[in-house]
Amino acid sequence: MSVLEIRDLSFGYDANRLFHNATLRLFEGEHAVLVGPNGSGKTTLLKLLHGSLIPDAGTLHKNHKKQIGYLDQYAHLDGELRVEEYLYEVYADLFAKERKMEELYAKVENADLETQERYLARASAIGEELVECGFYAVKSEIGKILGGLGLSNDLLSVPIKTLSAGMRAKIILTKLLLEKADVLLLDEPTNFLDVEHIEWLSKFLNAYDKAFIVVSHHEGLLKEIAQTVFAIEYGQITRYKGNFEFYLSERELRYEQQKKSFEAQQNFIKRTEDFIQKNITRASTSNRAKSRRKMLQKLERVEPPKKDRTYNFHFPLGKRIGQKALTTSSLEIGYEEPLVEALDLEILRKDKVVITGENGIGKTTFLKTVLGDLPPINGEYAWNDTKEIGYFAQEGALNQELSPFETVREHYPSFTRGDIMSLLAAHGVDAGKARRKLKTLSGGELAKTRLALLRHTKSNVLVLDEPTNHLDAKAKEALKRALMKYEGTLILVSHERAFYEDVCDYEIALTTE
Repeated sequence: MSVLEIRDLSFGYDANRLFHNATLRLFEGEHAVLVGPNGSGKTTLLKLLHGSLIPDAGTLHKNHKKQIGYLDQYAHLDGELRVEEYLYEVYADLFAKERKMEELYAKVENADLETQERYLARASAIGEELVECGFYAVKSEIGKILGGLGLSNDLLSVPIKTLSAGMRAKIILTKLLLEKADVLLLDEPTNFLDVEHIEWLSKFLNAYDKAFIVVSHHEGLLKEIAQTVFAIEYGQITRYKGNFEFYLSERELRYEQQKKSFEAQQNFIKRTEDFIQKNITRASTSNRAKSRRKMLQKLERVEPPKKDRTYNFHFPLGKRIGQKALTTSSLEIGYEEPLVEALDLEILRKDKVVITGENGIGKTTFLKTVLGDLPPINGEYAWNDTKEIGYFAQEGALNQELSPFETVREHYPSFTRGDIMSLLAAHGVDAGKARRKLKTLSGGELAKTRLALLRHTKSNVLVLDEPTNHLDAKAKEALKRALMKYEGTLILVSHERAFYEDVCDYEIALTTE
């Protein structure tokens, strides 16, 4: 029995058509992953399934008795709420029952004997309901998921507004997992997760007895959890009934079949067009030529096979910087209290260093402090006077109402239209996406647009805060190659060891001890 079904789906942004007469069926308890290159429509499809977007055409059928949970890492949260208040919203009905039970017990003292018995009976019945629902294990359940995602129970009393982007994303995921929806739609749940937390999540999902669709660029997770693979291909959604390895093998076979079919049809079309050209003016063969021309006009064309997109990231080197690029002396970072122990660092010219540490430890705070966006609590830092900094922020402050084209033109006003389109194409943003508003693009396309802004910005110090979040595997590899070629100083924040271990010379691990 299907819990979600799409029929004849068509959807696009302006002239950019993502889906055309696409279909998808998700069955009860099915564990599926959704794959496709950046910009193919994975996030859009999850929003369509959730109901956050309305299709241009086609129908979406879902069992209204089934709860659908959607992971939106860009969701707006009330920053004034404490973490426990936000998470306890999952159990709002149970807490209401508990309050009702306590009210009944409070009324017993002033009631007559008959009413007391009635109050006690009702209170006892509510208590039994709470026990059956596992209410008294709520805190334990919350702690288990928080711990699995790398967070501690100490966060429960903290206001959401004080959390880092990574911690906020984990809190959103925690709440979704606590809800135990009949269908989970998870968009990039591994962002900000370290290896051990991804392993925990894969075990959680494998044990999940309900249905889910997961979008992730972490191939290890996909291999662990996929029983079905939905692949966005040529505006369609292809079902591969098998694990991720089966999908990879089958995709290659289908690619070769598509290639052969396309080449065979192109040869047929060329032969037919040659015949038409030679015979259309001859009286004896004109009718045959016209008949073949009509046949060609009605012929359903085979789509050319598509290989993975290529990327060309580059970070130009500025003037030579002095020997000591950045030094810190007893530097304490944070807001009201220091987040980590005082830092005494010396980062030299051409050093490539990665800043690591658990979520919320202060990695982004460190970058913002030494870049002058936050004042230090104590101590000091100093850049070499010849510094030229190129900065990729974890959350770029771009105008979401602009398109990538308009964003680049605003950044590089002297660029021609051709310059801008070539720049965006080199970073994996095609012509259709270049004209769409940023707010309609995927996280990967936003990251690529921001990376494109650094292409013609000379620097001798490159500061990158979690640049791989949302990037697909091909884009990550291209970015890794570009950073390895970069001849300046690199200060990188990343939680992906497989990415930074080939790039960086050494690691600075932030710690509270």
